[in-house]
Amino acid sequence: MSDPVVSRRAEYIKYLHGLDAGLRSFHPKRVSEARRTLACLRNSFVEGRQLQGYEIVFQQNPPDDDAEQETWLLVGGLFALHPLVWRATKGPRSLGASMGKLSKKLVNNSSVGRRFTQLLAKDRHTLPYHLRQAIRLLSAHDIPVHYGQLLDDLVVVLGRDYRGDRASKVRLKWAREFHMPVSEDTGEPSTTEPPENTA
Repeated sequence: MSDPVVSRRAEYIKYLHGLDAGLRSFHPKRVSEARRTLACLRNSFVEGRQLQGYEIVFQQNPPDDDAEQETWLLVGGLFALHPLVWRATKGPRSLGASMGKLSKKLVNNSSVGRRFTQLLAKDRHTLPYHLRQAIRLLSAHDIPVHYGQLLDDLVVVLGRDYRGDRASKVRLKWAREFHMPVSEDTGEPSTTEPPENTA
């Protein structure tokens, strides 16, 4: 039997993906509904307007845990800032993998690596702000995010045991996937082969 909390998270991410599908719909009503909902989720970052985001998140049946509910709200807001869904089913898919893709895309730009290193060092109180900056940066360069993995990771990193071993392992995974070579980063086998000897 599957874990009901894990199932709820999966349903929430499915709901967010549905908003992405709504944006790309050919039905104007569906597009406008998706835009309105995403605007409400973005408002969760605006002081005094969080209630709009709360209403949407609580309609999705989050677990009865304050820290996890806050994480759902954060991920919903991040998704609303950048609803570009990670489609690959294989390979690394953490926030580190997304930032690694960006770093590889902007080959000679060391600021991505610095920003990512700073992100890893943030505590649970300052991390949400820096996550918003990272997601905006990914959005500016059309780099997708695996929001299901991000939710799972942030439940740990922003949860009650945010200084424990599980949170350290999440950060280690982000760092490892940031630094993976391109072939591993894409989840595809490397197509680079040594040149044939034509002599």
